[in-house]
Amino acid sequence: MRPAPVLRALPRGRSGLAGTFLVGLLVLSALVSLVWTPYDPTLARPQDGWLLPFSGGHVLGTDRLGRDELSQLLAGARATLLTAVLSAAVAAVVGLALALTAVLVPRWIGAAVVQLTDVLIAFPVLLIAMILTAVYGGSTWTVVGAVGIGAGVNLARVARAEAGRVLNTDYVLAAHAAGSGTWRTVRRHLLPNIAPTLVVQLSLVLSVAVLAEAALSFLGFGAPAPAVSWGRMLHEQQQYIAARPLLVVWPGLAVAASVLGFNLLGDGLREAADARLRIRTADDAATTESHDDTDTRTPVREAS
Repeated sequence: MRPAPVLRALPRGRSGLAGTFLVGLLVLSALVSLVWTPYDPTLARPQDGWLLPFSGGHVLGTDRLGRDELSQLLAGARATLLTAVLSAAVAAVVGLALALTAVLVPRWIGAAVVQLTDVLIAFPVLLIAMILTAVYGGSTWTVVGAVGIGAGVNLARVARAEAGRVLNTDYVLAAHAAGSGTWRTVRRHLLPNIAPTLVVQLSLVLSVAVLAEAALSFLGFGAPAPAVSWGRMLHEQQQYIAARPLLVVWPGLAVAASVLGFNLLGDGLREAADARLRIRTADDAATTESHDDTDTRTPVREAS
């Protein structure tokens, strides 16, 4: 999967374009929050509590403690993006390690790794987070570890099936017959051919990480106060939802848009990385364009 053609083909599909826009908006918000926010997101000013949007210099209003809602959303984007990227990195390492071990080692060791993967899949992310919180305390790293391990074992199952399929193809057998070593085969043939599947799965991990970070922070397993996150914002404002519903709407929309963006980006990357899907998309676009030209063409009457 060469990066340049994939990046050029990504904006041509609707899913890729919409996903790139939503994820780009999340990344831009996180980068902006590093250098600027309208107010200190952790600064409490009770005298400015419950301000409505566009009042008192606060675009989205303030919460009951007088903290600026827009500043908290920007800071929450930074925490969400950091957690999602680190979780995906941990999941990729765990998933690839388990998958490659299962298909490259002797059969009896691979069977034991498969059984271990099946056992780990039975542990939900919330349970892993509770165990890590009991040992290390609530923090961003607790969420990263829980989501990374939980998603990594699921990624391992998919990657193992794809790796086994690739290793049984004729070109891999020919490479072995030509004297190619195991790691050379993995680097030149295995990883490039399972990369599209891994990209789609990691995009799902990113979306799951956004949801998990919000849910775990909502339940109190995330980074402790005064750290800002969208889940903590939802937790703090849930009892005031009848009085100030917008304070819950903004972080909820941010979580939903981020999850949707990562899912659409994954679909767009899958289409851009798969040559067959690229050709099919191009043919569909050409067919649609030809139909449009045919429909708009004015028939010429013969002169009588």
